[in-house]
Amino acid sequence: MDSLLPSHIATVQVTAPPAARIMGRVNWIGLWTLLMKEIRRFVKVYMQTVAAPVVTTLLFYVVFSLAMSPGGAGSPPPLVGGVPFFNFLAPGLIMMAMSQNAFANTSSSVMISKVQGNIVDVLMTPISPVELALAWTLGGVVRGLVVGVVTVGVIALLLPIRVHDLGTILIFGVLATMLLSLLGVIGAIWADKFDHIAAVTNFIVTPLTFLSGTFYSVDRFPPVLRALSHLNPFFYMIDGFRYGFIGHAEASLLTGTAVLAGLNAVLWIVTLRMLVTGYKLKS
Repeated sequence: MDSLLPSHIATVQVTAPPAARIMGRVNWIGLWTLLMKEIRRFVKVYMQTVAAPVVTTLLFYVVFSLAMSPGGAGSPPPLVGGVPFFNFLAPGLIMMAMSQNAFANTSSSVMISKVQGNIVDVLMTPISPVELALAWTLGGVVRGLVVGVVTVGVIALLLPIRVHDLGTILIFGVLATMLLSLLGVIGAIWADKFDHIAAVTNFIVTPLTFLSGTFYSVDRFPPVLRALSHLNPFFYMIDGFRYGFIGHAEASLLTGTAVLAGLNAVLWIVTLRMLVTGYKLKS
C-alpha cells in the first residue's frame, strides 16, 4: 500500500504513549529530591548557615574560658565533673549549635515556603506526608550534624578533644537534631508570620538550651533545682552528648535516650497529623 503513495507524502509514525511511572509504596525519587533540595539550600549559603554558628560558638568558648580562668590566661581551669572546665564546656557548646541550627533549618524552610506561597508546589507533588516530613526532618538533621563536625574541628585547634564513646555521641547527636528539626517543622506550620517563629526561638529553644547545663554542672544545684533541671529534655541532649567526649554523665544515659526517643515519637506524630489534615497549609 505504501508503494502506491506519492513519494512526497511522508508516512506518520505512530509511537506508544509514555508508560505511567509506578511509585511503589515509597516515592524514593521524590524523597531524595526534596532532601537534596533541603541540603543544597543551606550549603549554598554556608557562610550564614555553617560558618556563622561556628564563629558564635567559638566566641562563647573564648569568653567563658577567659572568665573561668581565675589566674588569668594560661592559669589552670577549675575542674567540673572530674575534667577541666574547658573540656566540660566544649561539648555543651557544640550541642547547642547543632540543636539551634537544626531548628533553624526546618523552621525557615517551611516558613519561607508558606510566606512565598510555593508550599503548594510541594503539597501537589506525589509525595506522602511521611515522605515530606522525613525529607524536611533529615535536612535539619544533616545541617545540625555538619555544624557539629565543623565546630569540633575548629575547637580542636584550641583544645585537644578526646572522644570517650563515639557511639553515644552519634546517638545523642542524631536524637537531638531530629527533635529540634521536628519542632521546627511544627513551629513553622503553626506560625502565621516570622514573628511567631522568633517567639518559639526566644521563649522556648534558647531558654531551654541555656538552662540545660550547657555552661555549668547541674550537680551544683540544690535538690529542687536539680530535679527541675531533669525535667528539661535539653538537659539530656547535652548530658548524653557530653558523656561521649569526657566519660562523665550527670543522669542515666538510658533515661536520656528514652526521653529523647519518646519526645521524637510524639513530635513525629504531631507533624504527620498536621500534614495529613493540612493544618494551616491547605486552608
